[in-house]
Amino acid sequence: MLEVRTLGLSGVLEITPRRFGDSRGFFSETYNAERFREAGIDLTFVQDNHSHSVNRGVLRGLHYQLLPCAQDKLVSVVRGAILDIAVDIRKGSTTFAKWISLEVSAEKGNQVLIPKGFAHGFVTLADHTDVVYKVTDRYSPEHDRSIRYDDPDIGIDWPTFPDGFELSHRDRAAPSLRDSQIFE
Repeated sequence: MLEVRTLGLSGVLEITPRRFGDSRGFFSETYNAERFREAGIDLTFVQDNHSHSVNRGVLRGLHYQLLPCAQDKLVSVVRGAILDIAVDIRKGSTTFAKWISLEVSAEKGNQVLIPKGFAHGFVTLADHTDVVYKVTDRYSPEHDRSIRYDDPDIGIDWPTFPDGFELSHRDRAAPSLRDSQIFE
């Protein structure tokens, strides 16, 4: 059984699989194609990714891939917590450049589904955070793109950290939304 909640942007969903627990811990079926189809989510995932961040305040994103290698992403946290961000980058969409955020954590056991046409990013809220995510297309370096996390045209309300964010060179040098290739 899945609890599915819409998050205000078309296709962006919070999914919370049921947990069965006792004194030993818990069991949760984090993905089942049949259960997802029953909930109206019919996707074929082709690759799983794992991201480990040592420190709180590691910011990754905003990332996406262009067609024909665009990816739907099902994001989970297996240790720690993140503030997950999805930005609508579908030109002509009524919610173009709008964003949503959701805390995703190992403790909550929730997931976020981010469809094609959205840039994705997150910041870790705890040390030693592990994020795992399924994608519907392979990684393609020639289709891989990013947008600045602090683009004023998007205006994401990121949390603050005493030492700021830890960013990769790629994310620090990402172009603005205006200067990025996006979904037509």
